[in-house]
Order: sequence, then C-alpha cells, then structure tokens
Amino acid sequence: MARLTGDSTHPDPTHPDRDGPTLCYLGHVDTVLADASEWTRDPWSGDIADGCVWGRGSLDMKSQVAAEVAAAAGLAREGWRPARGELLVVAVVDEETGGELGAKWLCETHPEKVRCDMLLNEGGGPSFELDGRRFYGVCCAEKGVFRFTVTTDGAAAHASMPKLGENALLKMAPVLERFAGRQPTLAPTAEPLAFLRGIGEDEHDPAAALRRLGEADPRLLQMLEPMFGVTFAPTKISASEKLNVIPSKAELRVDCRVPPGLGEQEARRAIEQVLGGLDGLRMEVTERVTDGLPMEFAERVTDGLRIEFTERVTGNRSPIDSPLMDALGEWVSERDPGAKTVPTILPGFTDSRHFRAAFGECVAYGFFPQRHQSLLQTQALIHAPDERIDVRDLAFASEFYRDLAVRLLAP
Repeated sequence: MARLTGDSTHPDPTHPDRDGPTLCYLGHVDTVLADASEWTRDPWSGDIADGCVWGRGSLDMKSQVAAEVAAAAGLAREGWRPARGELLVVAVVDEETGGELGAKWLCETHPEKVRCDMLLNEGGGPSFELDGRRFYGVCCAEKGVFRFTVTTDGAAAHASMPKLGENALLKMAPVLERFAGRQPTLAPTAEPLAFLRGIGEDEHDPAAALRRLGEADPRLLQMLEPMFGVTFAPTKISASEKLNVIPSKAELRVDCRVPPGLGEQEARRAIEQVLGGLDGLRMEVTERVTDGLPMEFAERVTDGLRIEFTERVTGNRSPIDSPLMDALGEWVSERDPGAKTVPTILPGFTDSRHFRAAFGECVAYGFFPQRHQSLLQTQALIHAPDERIDVRDLAFASEFYRDLAVRLLAP
C-alpha cells in the first residue's frame, strides 16, 4: 500500500480538515495455477517475446498492478503531489479465492487505511470494434451468484439387474436437455441498456440488438450476452459412489449468475422458464437452520426432483454517471480519437465488491485500457495457457493511470 498526499490533505480520511477525494488504484498479485506442459513458454518466466510479456498473471492481473505502481512511482519521483485529495495504491492477495484474506479483510479490519471515493480495479478496459469504431468497456457492476443443486431420487439396486432399481441418474437426462437447449428470457438492467445506447443500438429492443451484434461478430456476442439476464451453467454431477450400484440419488450443481439489481425472485423465475413442465414441478419456500441462524432457501418438489439454493450473493454496482466515468471517457477520446467508453457488467466478480460494500459512496469501476490487444484476444487468454499481454498496452495503461491522477487530483 502506498499513498501520495498533498499538503492540503489531512492524512486521516475521516478528519474534518480533509480536502479533496481519494483516488485508489487497486489490484491483486495472486494468480491461478498453471500447467507448464500446456504452455509455449514457462508460465512463471515473465518472458518478453513477440511483442508481449508472457506468464501466468500477465493479464489477470499483474500487468495492471505494474501499470498502476509505475504511474504512481513516476509521479512521486517527479515530485508531483495532489493539489487536492490523495492517490492511493493498494495491492492485495487472495482475490482468486474470494478475497477473505486480502481486500475483504482490509475493508473490514482497517477501513481507515483503504477508504476511498473513487476506485479503479480489474474487470474492463480491453477494446473491441463494431462497424469500424473502437469501444472500451468500463465495468460498472458485477453479477451475483445464486447457485443451486438439482436432485433426482430413485431406488438403489445391484447394477447387474438394472430394472430392479430406479436409476436416479437417468432421471437427470431431461434436466440436462433443458439446460442445453434453453436459457432464460432477457432481463436487461440499467448497465446493458446503457451499453446498447453507447454502441448505437436500440435499447427498447434488446433481443433485436443482440441478434444484430451476433451477426456482426458471433464471438463478441458470446462475451457480452451474459450481461443481459440470468444465466445457468451446469458444472458438476454426482450419483452412485459404487460402480455396481444403481444410484438412488443424483445431484447436479448449477452455476447461476444474476445481474445486480435482481435477486432470488428472478433466479427462481428463470428456473421456471427453463425447467418448468418437468413432472409438474412446484416451488416451495421453507427455512433451514444453519449454525443457529435461519437461512431461507427455495426447494422445488416433485416426484423425485428437488431444487435447493446453496449459495446466495447479490450483485453489486456503482453509478454509471459520475465524474470518474466522465474522466475515463475524456481520456479515451483524447488518446484514441473516435473511440468511446461504454458501461458493462462483469459476469464474474472482483475485489471491487468489498469496497462497494464497505464504502457506500465509493464509485468503483473496472478499467485497464488495452488498445492493441482486443477484448476477444484478452478474454481467451485469462486463466488459460499462453497468457500474455502486448507491451504497447502496458505503456498505454501506465500513461492512463498517470494522466488520470493528475486530471482528477490537480484540477
């Protein structure tokens, strides 16, 4: 953690004499694992080759941390200090496993050290092109998680005599078919509607806009469509623990993502749309006691089919309109004439959610501008073999973080 404070700014962010906002550059330095046998180059080398820095974390997100630190350090070496407010740089660990020991711990245990008014983190910035124009996504929000388990019941028997039992695993077949062939109807919130306006599409007909987007670039549609509603992805299934036993129970685990502003009611409605009609399913709400605390959960009951929510995390967001958003748009238009910023939702989540929860007035965006390595290229490499970043984008982003601090803290 490092801080550049002007003479007129009191070091205590809660002090009445404090003058100006705190701009925080946030990043995490932990990474996911890497299997060297799948890589062209050593994933831990940091090699510079073919115009790129190679290695695990080169995109997610040591590159952004390096650009943020380089910008702040350069300003400090020049003797620059904010005319008002302060610049805060925070590098944490543990983001890839939830942030419990990193951002969450800092925000809850030492909020006075990381309290900020404006925050930039990962989640947006790589450019994409439509109709010959370049756009840079600014992540204003992150989807919530409403994971659930689908359970089918049967009757156990010896596997050598299949008809003596009732195979719970086979009952899962129509459920899987539904998930493969259906998705919930669109439920666009403020951010994707603003995105459509930003790219020149009709926000009043999102379905038609997405069809046109798919015709223009099917790969881009795959990345942007999840912003527009609830999504389901079955990821795990389990049944018999013994190969020679007909399973009496099978469980399918489904990753469900819900846009910010929507919650369990919309998740349950989406389940109805996808699985409704299977054996006349009906939805019930009951209560379960966990660690002495009541926890609501939804259970769908039928002849051998149940659905139970196992995880509930609502989405989080920051206002689309803000001085920080204006500053991002101004910088992009100056440095890449003809390009513009557009708001986006991240299907996953970042450490920004901890800052939004801890500091209600904090405007937190994901933005790491990349002009040369497009969104299509970047997304395919995150958490994947041969992760790498164009060195020109490292310089581009470093200049951005430097310029933004000067723009916002020395008007």
